[in-house]
Amino acid sequence: MTARPTGSPVAGGVHAQIDGPDGAPAVVLSGSLGSTLEMWDPQVGALVAAGFRVVRYDHRGHGRSPVPRGPATIADLGADVVDLLDRLELPRVRFAGLSLGGMVGMWLAANAPERIDRLALMCTSPLLGPPENWTDRAATVRAQGTGAVAGAVVGRWFTPGHASAHPGEAARMRSMVAETSAEGYAACCEAIAGMDLRSDLGRITAPTLVVAGAHDPATPPDHAERIAAAVPGARRHVLDGGAHLANRECADEVNRLLTAHFA
Repeated sequence: MTARPTGSPVAGGVHAQIDGPDGAPAVVLSGSLGSTLEMWDPQVGALVAAGFRVVRYDHRGHGRSPVPRGPATIADLGADVVDLLDRLELPRVRFAGLSLGGMVGMWLAANAPERIDRLALMCTSPLLGPPENWTDRAATVRAQGTGAVAGAVVGRWFTPGHASAHPGEAARMRSMVAETSAEGYAACCEAIAGMDLRSDLGRITAPTLVVAGAHDPATPPDHAERIAAAVPGARRHVLDGGAHLANRECADEVNRLLTAHFA
């Protein structure tokens, strides 16, 4: 039997926020590269109202989580979640991840399947190359800071119409990216550069929902189609109006999808 790949959790553990009643079924929300747990604000109320305990966390080097030196792997980011679940004494959870968070979710469901009860993968991909795009971005933010990429990143997060109609939200998201640690952001870029989860997909046994934004330039719907085709029994849903940060742009529809899938 082939040994499962393992990662090393960040020292001190990632920062998390918990909403909802103790003892309720737990839903873990894992966000995009350059985001903090506030990315998931539109989902918290709906999930708590549906009877869940919501656990949001910041990736290593993001928000209030520790900033390790050097590159990371997807296995390391997955180990951060396993460590968090152990600290919170949560043996098995429902998990929703968007973009980088979805990559972590795929790794967890394949390599720590006993921890994932149900899985939602949003606006994500098992292979997002070419690698030099990510190593070049890592070099840019190490040299110039995350503010150098914040505008371009958020330009992919929302459709132009949504950004124009909600300039305050777009500005908050740009600030979120710009305030992310350069080293933390770069390390996670390197995790994506070295990632190839395609061979893991067939080992995922958790009931899986795959969601794409029809107007997502970062992970277009064909990425979701490939995931859904490879994960046994997976269901796919394309959001007509969404770009990459579809949980915010299409919040009501995403909330309905998540609550139904996790119920």
